[in-house]
Amino acid sequence: MNWQSLYSAKRTGDREDKNLNPDSVRTSFLRDYDRIIFSSAFRRLQNKTQVFPLPGPVFVHNRLTHSLEVASVGRSLGKAVGDAIAAKYNNETDDFKEFYKYELPSVIAAACLAHDIGNPPFGHSGEDAIRTFFRELDGDTRKIIHDSLSDNQRRDFEYFEGNANALRTLTNNFNEQEAGGYRLTYSTLAGIVKYPSSSSEGFNKTTGLIAIKKSGFFDSEIALFENIAQTFALPKVEGFNHVYARHPFVYLTEAADDICYRIIDLEDAHRMHIVSLQKIKDLFYPFFEKETGYDGIDYVSRKVNNLVDDNQKVQFIRAKWIGLMVGKLSALFMQHEDALLSGSLQKDLLSCLPDEYTALIKEINTYSYNHVYNYKSVVEIEIAGYNLIGGLLKEFIQAVLQPSHSKSGKVIQLISKQFPITQQKENLYADVQSVVDFISGMTDLYAIDLYRKMTGISIPQLR
Repeated sequence: MNWQSLYSAKRTGDREDKNLNPDSVRTSFLRDYDRIIFSSAFRRLQNKTQVFPLPGPVFVHNRLTHSLEVASVGRSLGKAVGDAIAAKYNNETDDFKEFYKYELPSVIAAACLAHDIGNPPFGHSGEDAIRTFFRELDGDTRKIIHDSLSDNQRRDFEYFEGNANALRTLTNNFNEQEAGGYRLTYSTLAGIVKYPSSSSEGFNKTTGLIAIKKSGFFDSEIALFENIAQTFALPKVEGFNHVYARHPFVYLTEAADDICYRIIDLEDAHRMHIVSLQKIKDLFYPFFEKETGYDGIDYVSRKVNNLVDDNQKVQFIRAKWIGLMVGKLSALFMQHEDALLSGSLQKDLLSCLPDEYTALIKEINTYSYNHVYNYKSVVEIEIAGYNLIGGLLKEFIQAVLQPSHSKSGKVIQLISKQFPITQQKENLYADVQSVVDFISGMTDLYAIDLYRKMTGISIPQLR
């Protein structure tokens, strides 16, 4: 790979002979950002769980506010890296320098904005609920699914992955006539796919290959991703059918997300009185101990001590740590340039930090897992969401598989026309995808409300 061929304004759904957007005010990459932020799928993230589901009166992050903040950090990373590439290769064309100096920040910001757009309700427990439902099918339902779907198609559901679903959400036209979905540029889409692998070849952590830790596209999007890979000359990984090297921009999107949730989840936990201010200091102050000036521990601790409100103190620590990590990870990106361009870098940028810092990151991960992600009320609501999504899937999948049942027709009517259901055996994969599309697109509250009504827990009123 080379930097010259790693960007393109080509969009999904474009004709081969279409001219590129000539608008110098709203460039192709700025339009990507606008199309995502004005979309209904993005707005629905405001009621999708980040860590603390349905927290009540205490304001904490949801998927929407998290995505906005990740986009802000991603823009900074894109700017730092873009400036470095443009300066290093200052003999390249004006178009090259224009993209890296001014457009790359927009590409990374747009990719960050959309990175969680495929996640179902109730966070990672929603993904687990979808996977478990399809893995634990029995009787006639299991036989029909296994006889009608290919192994790869079946694994799309048994190993359902929000990242792969993001690509589908952004590019599928669903029941509309115009192809291309949101019609985003290939540059932005390539910056989202963290695991460029099909479902049947992904979810293998034994090889050390970062591309197959999970999966990045469903069976229905293989041809699309192959087109993206061909456009950017992404190397195919030897020994696999549908596994490719990551696009280098993915590392920046991933880094922005990694930076944000390491500190912001703990900031939310502090607001909910789960984590103390002192623990936040213990976890993050060590990063500043070898720094100088405005990043030095003396300056940071003095500024924190001068603040009165504990929430403000945590916010200042958060701001300083994010700034520090942006500087370090953008520098690491350029240090690993050769590995990025050869497709051989097999770890995320945060893991490329020196050992003293990765040890500190590990301590944050361990504490967060034990005291935040497994906090009792978080687990209780996640279990409720787990059961709820499984219940909805059971109702809708049975309706798809048993069209002759009198109830099935009524149940199918509840699915938005955006997600076509044929109830024909030859279209079973597409029908099941439509059900999963419908459920994964729900907000937490809509899923709860629909489940209550369908199970008779609450009776809907005529309106």
